[in-house]
Amino acid sequence: MALPGFLTVLVFSYFPMYGILIAFKNFNAVQGVWGSAWVGLKYFNSFFHDPMAFNVLKNTLLLGVYTLLWTFPAPIILALLFNELKSKRFKRIVQTVSYFPHFISIVIVAGLIQMYMSRDGFINDIIVFFGGEPISFLLDPNWFRTIFISSGIWQGVGFGAIIYLAAMSGIDTTLYDVAEVDGAGRWKKVLHVTWPSIRPTTVILLIFAMGGVLGTDFQKVILLYNPATYSVSDVIGSYVYRQGILGAQYSYTTAIGLFMSVISFIILYISNLVSRKVSETSLF
Repeated sequence: MALPGFLTVLVFSYFPMYGILIAFKNFNAVQGVWGSAWVGLKYFNSFFHDPMAFNVLKNTLLLGVYTLLWTFPAPIILALLFNELKSKRFKRIVQTVSYFPHFISIVIVAGLIQMYMSRDGFINDIIVFFGGEPISFLLDPNWFRTIFISSGIWQGVGFGAIIYLAAMSGIDTTLYDVAEVDGAGRWKKVLHVTWPSIRPTTVILLIFAMGGVLGTDFQKVILLYNPATYSVSDVIGSYVYRQGILGAQYSYTTAIGLFMSVISFIILYISNLVSRKVSETSLF
């Protein structure tokens, strides 16, 4: 039963790692990977001396950190709120509504954002109705991160809460009864019963999130950004897309991708190490 999943990971995740060699070669499609000339760390040095490098690194880091700070706690809070609902029917309805955005294509989400936040969109109609002036949300760099992060929360918060709700379903209900006998109210039960029970799950997911802090959803970035917002929206993923796919600089962009993967692994390892020392919960 495990064989199909194992083969899928092997074929699509491990075999392509052979292409890492391109980062150290002047890749030529005719000569192939092995036939191309070795150039060592040439393309890594090129990236570090690229005037765009600092800006895309800064944007990637800031967008990743802000996304982590806002989107990681959101599913936990929503799951805790769901857990406190007494009406099962209302709980199922609200859960279904909150899950639904997760299954909407990112292309459709980006289209909805552009539709509602354009100068003649629904959001500006509301602003004008209350006497304000229309805002060019999609052309203003100050709004890009807010739009990106808030849309991400809307799309993923419901589905992300499933994991925490699953962890809460395993909590022994007698713990709540004992806490109530000791005089604990709802807040005390959450603080001293629910939260300690889901804390190991939260720590594991936080470690994963730390490892992916540089892996910004560049697909949505590409769909939403434009030259007017490059100063805050151009991240590693979008830069690699322009240089590698559109500019055919395969070796250069492979070197950038490898560099970012190594940095992400280091962040993941340090996060795991700190977690193991502090909370005794870790991935490895």
